[in-house]
Amino acid sequence: MIKFKPKQVTKKLLSVLPDRARDVLEKRYGLGKKTEIQTLESIGQTYGITRERVRQIENYAIQTIQKSDVYKETEDVFTEMQGVIESLGSVISEQDLFDEISDDQSYRNHVYFILIIGSPFNRIREDKSFYNRWYVEQNVSDTVEKALQNVFDTLDEDDLVAEDEIINNLREELSDIEEQYRDEKILRRWLSLSKKIDRNPLGEWGHATSPNVRAKGIRDYAYLAVKRHGSPMHFKEVAVSIEDLFDKKAHVATTHNELIKDNRFVLVGRGLYALSEWGYSAGVVKDVLRDVLSENGPLTRDEIIDKVRKERYVKDNTIVVNLQDTNLFRKLPDGNYIIVE
Repeated sequence: MIKFKPKQVTKKLLSVLPDRARDVLEKRYGLGKKTEIQTLESIGQTYGITRERVRQIENYAIQTIQKSDVYKETEDVFTEMQGVIESLGSVISEQDLFDEISDDQSYRNHVYFILIIGSPFNRIREDKSFYNRWYVEQNVSDTVEKALQNVFDTLDEDDLVAEDEIINNLREELSDIEEQYRDEKILRRWLSLSKKIDRNPLGEWGHATSPNVRAKGIRDYAYLAVKRHGSPMHFKEVAVSIEDLFDKKAHVATTHNELIKDNRFVLVGRGLYALSEWGYSAGVVKDVLRDVLSENGPLTRDEIIDKVRKERYVKDNTIVVNLQDTNLFRKLPDGNYIIVE
């Protein structure tokens, strides 16, 4: 991706500095034999000076480089690096940028220093909404951040959407942006700028703080497993699915206990659990019978069975037996059933 050699470039840039200023930058950015980036305080302790004095030396060194002839001679390097960032979307998270460039920490440190020195490059530190990012075009950066906020605003707290859907939503929010930036890979990189939206282990997107995205325990993984399955599952199947999908050890008994305690799940049959968001109501069969008759009024036996079967995976005879409780239900002369007042 990068044709120039970062270490050679930084060596040339650092050559214009006096020894101590050069050493400060090497320690501050991990440009020496050690790739560890030292703090202002630790560098100050080395020289017996304050951290503020180290900061002054750092600023002086950077400004000295930027005013030097060597800096002007490095313009083609900055132009190439600018082209790289533009090809990646003009604005990109720091993590994604360096993931694209190299896995080698020393190499990354030298590229980072070149970005710090070069005038075309702008770094924005992470805040409550976005991660550390770099941009070369202010208007693109502003437009993308606004679009990401709009996408977040369309999501309810527990929503999960497929990656294709959220990419299309972002593309629609960016309808006025240049065509070159509407590429799917670039849109995916832009999504990773946001700290408010994220994807879960199944590749579905939602609020980053939602347990549906940041799964932390068996009940969260169980939710994702049942949702992925799309229909009620036996708790034993849920445990197996958790291990298959997420490579997490899930004991059957533990899984069952978590399903019982979490109101995201509804018991709809013997050991069968559905998601409450699918419209299933909580309670035993008699509770469902009461809800069905309360909502629909008098119904025939067959009508009741049909509606209850949509709520519970039980045999017809189980429904009929529960319907015989004369303390709760009464059969009218016309054959319909009602709730006992």
